[in-house]
Amino acid sequence: MLQSNASEIQGISVESLCQEFGTPLYVYDAQTIINKYTLFKNSFSVNSLTINYAVKALSNPSVLKIFKQLGANLDTVSIQEIQLGLHAGFDPKNIVFTPSGVSHEELKKAIDLGVKINIDNLNTLEYVGHIYPTLPICIRFNPHVMAGGNANISVGHIDSKFGISIHQIPLVKRIVETLDINVEGVHMHTGSDILDVDVFLQAADILFDVAKQFDTLKYIDFGSGFKIKYKESDHETDVVEFGKEMSLRFNAFEQEFGKPLTLMFEPGKFMVSESGYFFVKTNLVKQTTSTIFASVDSGFNHLIRPMFYNAHHEIYNVSNPDGKPRIYTVVGYICESDTFGYNRKISEIKEGDILGFKNAGAYCFSMASNYNSRYRPAEILIHNNEAKLIREREVFNDLLKNLVEVDI
Repeated sequence: MLQSNASEIQGISVESLCQEFGTPLYVYDAQTIINKYTLFKNSFSVNSLTINYAVKALSNPSVLKIFKQLGANLDTVSIQEIQLGLHAGFDPKNIVFTPSGVSHEELKKAIDLGVKINIDNLNTLEYVGHIYPTLPICIRFNPHVMAGGNANISVGHIDSKFGISIHQIPLVKRIVETLDINVEGVHMHTGSDILDVDVFLQAADILFDVAKQFDTLKYIDFGSGFKIKYKESDHETDVVEFGKEMSLRFNAFEQEFGKPLTLMFEPGKFMVSESGYFFVKTNLVKQTTSTIFASVDSGFNHLIRPMFYNAHHEIYNVSNPDGKPRIYTVVGYICESDTFGYNRKISEIKEGDILGFKNAGAYCFSMASNYNSRYRPAEILIHNNEAKLIREREVFNDLLKNLVEVDI
């Protein structure tokens, strides 16, 4: 379901939020997160289901605490994300570490912290088998299925750097049997923005075949990648129908396998994208021979998805919602091209108007930077009809605090 043109969030005026906390401003609706989690969880009918929220989508500890209260676990990709999860109160055994190409030093730190380890290459599998012979581990396999809304987020195809090829299973089994490795889980992740449920189920069937090779299994992790709507004409993954079909297949496999198993997923974008809004102020309205530019007080330093992934974020005028629609190209203040949206129909924009970007909960603030020495914005969480500051806006001292200045 696509977000509305919110002038209020849980009864709180957007304009009042922007006046109090300034712009640019990220705002998250906690109730939307709760609703999405509940929908996902209730879509499956299996004996044991674990949802590992993908921290990389939105890593603010206050958001992680919501998932902890809901009963979710965490999927992490760096030692720092593990530490954020521990800081938010998660038990280490409820955190999965799924790195890609990290050093043995980082892997050792994660193991020492007591989290679950997901291994995606043969070298690391051998290393762990030699150094930690009793450690239960999960293995990430590459199903060689091309899926995802953009080449940068399609991670299960044959040329992907992620996972161990399913064609290398005989070698994996040899390593596992020789070193007596305890494989408690198998895992895959094909990509993001996957609309075709049949493609996902095709990859799932491949992972079921892989799972048959390991009689020590306790869980099967099918990753995530469910598509959400970014504009009215978009289609989205029907998770209810997917849940029914996946539950039937998983229950049948569990019966065939002959022992209880846990079904796992690691959704990130699905859980938080629609909860987030990004609000900016219009600095300038500039008309050229062919284009009306609305220039705002932000850029790809704060929201890079449109430039990096060609991602679409709906843009609306908070200050003048009923104005006459005009065609604008919305751009930022960075010293190179940073266009948020080309030729968008938006209610008439004037200098000082607040514009809102939808679907700003996932991979938005978490990919922000200080490019052009700009400050990263504040984050607000709306929870139980109350606006809570969960990250302060940066100031000049934040740019200096890690610098070591020398006399020249």
